[in-house]
Amino acid sequence: MAEVKVGQTNLVAPGTATVVSVEGKSIALFNVGGTLYATANECTHVGGPLGNGRLDGTVVTCPWHGSQFDVTSGQMLKGPARRPVAGYRVRVEGTDVFVALD
Repeated sequence: MAEVKVGQTNLVAPGTATVVSVEGKSIALFNVGGTLYATANECTHVGGPLGNGRLDGTVVTCPWHGSQFDVTSGQMLKGPARRPVAGYRVRVEGTDVFVALD
């Protein structure tokens, strides 16, 4: 799949997240110390909105039931979720941000 431009680097401030739509999918975009990461916006437990969760370093906590995921890899760190969340490749060119749903 081709990369899709989702916005500019100022779309998400360091230490925060935002939600973008890529090819009809809801994607959470996280800024960890100036590096951008993308995961599915839906927690693998019951679909909570990860883009609305609390980001602490590289760990996002689902606002619904507290599952935690590493945004750099999608790895599940704490349940009740039992499986990782999908992660997506992010590329920055100048100030443009691209996401690919590989």
